Amino acid sequence: MEKSCSLLIHFDKGTPALANEIKEALEGNDVPAKVDAMKKAVMLLLNGESLPQLFITIIRYVLPSEDHTIQKLLLLYLEIIEKTDSKGRVLPEMILICQNLRNNLQHPNEYLRGATLRFLCRLNEVDIIEPLIPSIMNNLEHRHPFVRRNAILAVMSVYKLPQGEQLLVDAPEKIENVLTTEQDPSAKRNAFLMLFQCAQERAINYLLTHVDRVSDWGELLQMVVLDLIRKVCRTNKAEKGRYIKIIISLLTAPSAAVTYECAGTLVSLSSAPSAIRAAANTYCQLLQSQSDNNVKLIVLDRLNELKTSHKDVMVDMIMDVLRALSSPNLDIRKKTLDIVLELITPRNINEVVLTLKKEVVKTQSGELEKNGEYRQMLIQAIHSCAIKFPEVASTVVHLLMDFLGDSNVASAIDVVVFVREIIETNPKLRVSIVTRLLDTFYQIRAARVCSCALWIIGEYCLSLSEVESGISTIKQCLGDLPFYSVSEESEATDSSKKTQQTNSITTVSSRRPAVLADGTYATQSAASETAFSPPTVVQGSLTTGNLRSLLLTGDFFLGAVVACTLSKLILRLEEVQPSKIEVNKATTNALLIMVSMLQLGQSYVLPHPIDNDSHDRIVLCIRLLCNTGDEVRKIWLSSCRESFVNMLSDKQLRETEEIKAKAQVSHSQPDDLIDFYHLKSRRGMSQLELEDEVQDDLKRATGEFVKDENDANKLSRVLQLTGFSDPVYAEAYVTVHHYDIVLDVTVINRTKETLQNLCLELATMGDLKLVERPQNYTLAPESSKQIKANIKVSSTETGVIFGNIVYEASNVLERTVVVLNDIHIDIMDYISPAVCSESAFRTMWAEFEWENKVAVNTVIQDEKGFLDHIIKSTNMNCLTAPSALEDECGFLAANLYAKSVFGEDALVNLSIEKQSDGKLSGYIRIRSKTQGIALGRNKDNTQAEGKQLILVILIFSSTRQQRLLDMNLRLLHISHL
Repeated sequence: MEKSCSLLIHFDKGTPALANEIKEALEGNDVPAKVDAMKKAVMLLLNGESLPQLFITIIRYVLPSEDHTIQKLLLLYLEIIEKTDSKGRVLPEMILICQNLRNNLQHPNEYLRGATLRFLCRLNEVDIIEPLIPSIMNNLEHRHPFVRRNAILAVMSVYKLPQGEQLLVDAPEKIENVLTTEQDPSAKRNAFLMLFQCAQERAINYLLTHVDRVSDWGELLQMVVLDLIRKVCRTNKAEKGRYIKIIISLLTAPSAAVTYECAGTLVSLSSAPSAIRAAANTYCQLLQSQSDNNVKLIVLDRLNELKTSHKDVMVDMIMDVLRALSSPNLDIRKKTLDIVLELITPRNINEVVLTLKKEVVKTQSGELEKNGEYRQMLIQAIHSCAIKFPEVASTVVHLLMDFLGDSNVASAIDVVVFVREIIETNPKLRVSIVTRLLDTFYQIRAARVCSCALWIIGEYCLSLSEVESGISTIKQCLGDLPFYSVSEESEATDSSKKTQQTNSITTVSSRRPAVLADGTYATQSAASETAFSPPTVVQGSLTTGNLRSLLLTGDFFLGAVVACTLSKLILRLEEVQPSKIEVNKATTNALLIMVSMLQLGQSYVLPHPIDNDSHDRIVLCIRLLCNTGDEVRKIWLSSCRESFVNMLSDKQLRETEEIKAKAQVSHSQPDDLIDFYHLKSRRGMSQLELEDEVQDDLKRATGEFVKDENDANKLSRVLQLTGFSDPVYAEAYVTVHHYDIVLDVTVINRTKETLQNLCLELATMGDLKLVERPQNYTLAPESSKQIKANIKVSSTETGVIFGNIVYEASNVLERTVVVLNDIHIDIMDYISPAVCSESAFRTMWAEFEWENKVAVNTVIQDEKGFLDHIIKSTNMNCLTAPSALEDECGFLAANLYAKSVFGEDALVNLSIEKQSDGKLSGYIRIRSKTQGIALGRNKDNTQAEGKQLILVILIFSSTRQQRLLDMNLRLLHISHL
């Protein structure tokens, strides 16, 4: 059997003569040199050296030493060395240390006694321990608590040995007597722990005898009591009524650790509303009393679990949970808001929104560094509240509009998106929102916020006064025209000079545009640059010209949005303004603004000219104002808003579907047993037990929230490990529980002989770790055995489990080895579809550094079918609205999102195009926060079929460079994607 090791320490072994140096130092009289020599010896033993020549030296020169450090190192040395031979018998020289251990157990110094007793807890050799039993038992009555507590642990470890019950027949009785008289908290805890693990009935009797005094016990003992209650109630659920009172009494314990464990135990044992409410109250108190951020995050996780299973109880605790927003940590605030937003009801919405408004006001103080990020989180939370309950929108929308000009662009974008949605869903607020938006528009400094605000102005300015105010606000923010100018000394002289220079053969000049003082345009020759100043940009007023400032930085997309907004306002002005003169005047001014933007974009005063898309958009607006038809007018004034309404409807539909998908489905069988509550005897049952019975009956009647797996899925997890012709047949059923993998291996002896010492030897590759090594078995002829193996998973990395079965047969002198097939862990078990907002997706896409881009080459010719297959194969969720994927246009772009059980984000963008020959081409781009691997694997190995798609598997971990190299090599062999 393998030796347990709790710590591996690297030690440079140095030269081969180091053992001789250690031996010389141990034989000397220098105590510090002996200490260093013992440390080196222990290090060498931990790194695999045997050093048999040092044993006698240590017995002769180290054993008699009185120095405490040397004695402690001696115990470490004795713990590490081999004490048995190959047949499991104790080595004869080990008897030499028994007398020394007995002397230590009787030594007048309590430290040596305690250290030796602790050393005995790690010994498994009965031949060494048996002579020391009387000395161990005598230490149970030592005057010092340090000795007594270690003596109790030594008794427990000896009693747990295979022959421990014969060595210490009356140990439970003696430990129980010690428990009744012991005053030291640690020793009392160890005594109760010994009874709990070795004589559970005695521990239960002691606990029930002293029920009224449990709240006065020490923290360590109370923790063991809770462990005992959990174990007893798991094995016998009918007994939990006897222990609920103990748990309730411990909820008010002064120790935070005890109250936390109490609340967790109460939730695991009872589903009664009063019990859940008591546990939730305890968690909320810990949330307020504890200053450690890690503790708060753990408590919030527990509250989140309660919210999932007992939402009706947690709704009443929403204001207590909101108090956690007082913490300056953003992770705590985010988790708190996530919990609260799912507990909102019509009863508490006003209180929640009022609290959130107060928090938003606090962020204006600017005392904390991350006020902007916190404000963004609050705005998003208020947005969610207003969408669920539109009646509260009027109380928050005007407050949030003060942040349209926020220096944190993300917060301002969230505010303007919130305003855009509220103005459509709340018709009563439209007039006040438009008025407030026009008043605060000049404060906006971000281009994206200006674009969205302009769209709102263009769509929702309906009355004559609103339209005129909208046009006036845009003109004021654009400032005076033109956007740039060229100064000249004399127009007439310069014009004649230009004519002469143009007619001259020897002078070649280029002509440049110039804007004159009256707004007309002229040309200027490069030959006359000495007479003219270079063109300069007219900045205008920075306080009122936010649109002008953004335009002069080269943002012509915003210029196109300005042109579209002016076009909509002019078209609507024609409907509401009876005076044609005013309409023509407004149209002329709008056309002048558009032409000025085109002139600015085509000039050389900016480093980058106007892009083609913005140029075409502005030209389209100019043509629209010059010649307007009824159909075009309908498109501009009605269709845009209808598209926005459809987008909101799709968003609400998707959110509803996601909520339904998250909801657990109950299943019940028609022949399931139902216990009728009113026919039960209530004698001797407390109110809590009665509530618990009701909840159990309801669950049993409506069905536990368990989803039965498909039998086909179960069969797909059965893996054949050996061949049918092997003497031992083995197959494994793989079960994945988030961080754990359970292998249920069935081993069948197909021979007519008994197989002895049969052992399943497993090894792992990747971030997998075998928890424990399976033990040896004896397998009768043609019999089978179920062997379970637990494997820990630390990341979503490709993992492989391999191994063999080793056994001995009676007619074969050597051990036989059967090599097992490799087990490849399916990473898709660790990835699940997830949901995030479009803005959050874009933010993560911009922040994540690692990207893999794979070309699409598939036989599938339908764009939507290709997307559906990618979603099904990769276990991801499509964030793109279904309405955006409906029409057949030959192009498709979609965003996919998923999260692993380790909290890692997976982002995928699919962009494909249908070629003239019917084939699809394009790219799949995968992004993650850390370095990762994107592997291609064909789901269908049949070449004749060839229609299955390559499955993109996302694996996120802190991978090494060799894994990236392996990824690139694998990608070279991908034939279909």
